[in-house]
Amino acid sequence: MIQNQNLTPQLTADGSFTFFSSEFGELFHSHFGAKQEAELKFVEPLQLRKKAETSSLCLLDICYGLGYNTAAALTTIWETNPHCKIKWVGLEFDQRIPQATLEFNLLNSYPDLIQDILKELAKNYTLKTQLLNADLMIADARSSIQSVCNSGFKVDAIFLDPFSPPHCPQLWTVEFLTLVAQCLKPQGQLATYSCAAAVRQALLEAGLKIGSTSPVGRRTPGTIASFDPEGLPPLSLQEQEHLQTRAAVPYRDPDLSDTAEVISLRRQAEQDISSLEPTSHWKKRWRSESIL
Repeated sequence: MIQNQNLTPQLTADGSFTFFSSEFGELFHSHFGAKQEAELKFVEPLQLRKKAETSSLCLLDICYGLGYNTAAALTTIWETNPHCKIKWVGLEFDQRIPQATLEFNLLNSYPDLIQDILKELAKNYTLKTQLLNADLMIADARSSIQSVCNSGFKVDAIFLDPFSPPHCPQLWTVEFLTLVAQCLKPQGQLATYSCAAAVRQALLEAGLKIGSTSPVGRRTPGTIASFDPEGLPPLSLQEQEHLQTRAAVPYRDPDLSDTAEVISLRRQAEQDISSLEPTSHWKKRWRSESIL
């Protein structure tokens, strides 16, 4: 039995379970529901049902965690096209998380085949079948993403699901997201739950176009990004103006090795000298319907 206060299952509103991380001070998923969040923040915005009509897909799951995003994706793809071949890479720092997910049987609402796949990945980190070639990389994602880029792996869809930018700025920097973007195919898409201006600006600096996805369990929308702007839901005027404030000063990590504290202090110093509009002014203008 894994004994760790971080890994006690917590029930969410849709009946699925998540964990609380004392290290980051956050749940792995919103109270709205871990399973529905995977569906509505990742599977649907990335149009995986439509993408599954092709003969093969490549997926990258950043911050694999409990495995809900991958479980939802594989289920959706093979329900749509049982013959679709999938190449998958997952990045995860803490191997205890997927292992504890199995221990508590948190993914039992998914088909047996999907559960078996995730069990194998949690135990051995790799799996090759007729339809799936999968590797779970256990390391700092800043290191893993460099290996993925160097391998030439190009994907149709990316799930970007770290803890929030204030708590885990390491995985929202311009440098990290530039490498993430390099893993996308020309028409590939990235989805994340975050609408933070700093995150969106980093995605723009990585060369991507961005759009807004529907709120799930909270007032704030998510973000979808691609090199190809066709079909991306447009940002509202409020969101566009947010990108012209000091909130849009992105996190930076030049050597992909700094601590969260150093990264946050660097951003604060850049904000202090920025000529952009103070974010408080933007908030005041949009107080009645602020997205923050």
